[in-house]
Amino acid sequence: QLVESGGGLVQAGGSLRLSCTGRTFTYYAMGWFRQTSGKAREFVAAIGRTGESTYYGDSAKGRFTISRDNAQNTVYLQMNSLKVEDTALYYCAADQYGLGSRRAEQYDYWGQGTQVTVSS
Repeated sequence: QLVESGGGLVQAGGSLRLSCTGRTFTYYAMGWFRQTSGKAREFVAAIGRTGESTYYGDSAKGRFTISRDNAQNTVYLQMNSLKVEDTALYYCAADQYGLGSRRAEQYDYWGQGTQVTVSS
């Protein structure tokens, strides 16, 4: 299982760091997605198996940073300069065979999500 944590309520301009832990996914490519009610799941960021490659969605570029610590079996999403439109349920996902993808259907395992709410 993948377990996300670190979500919460923050004011616009603030920061949050999300974490995703999954003992069996240490050497999987990992991704973060987000979703709001009535909308499709949106790609946020992805990272390769050893952290050598990272990819970002347009909304995350320049503000969010994905990283991983395989010794701790954890993937992080550092989110800075948060905006109201970043409010969403954030999901962590594991891609067993790929190198990190923008496509949600590429991922094999998903967490339950952690809610991020940004107030104005």
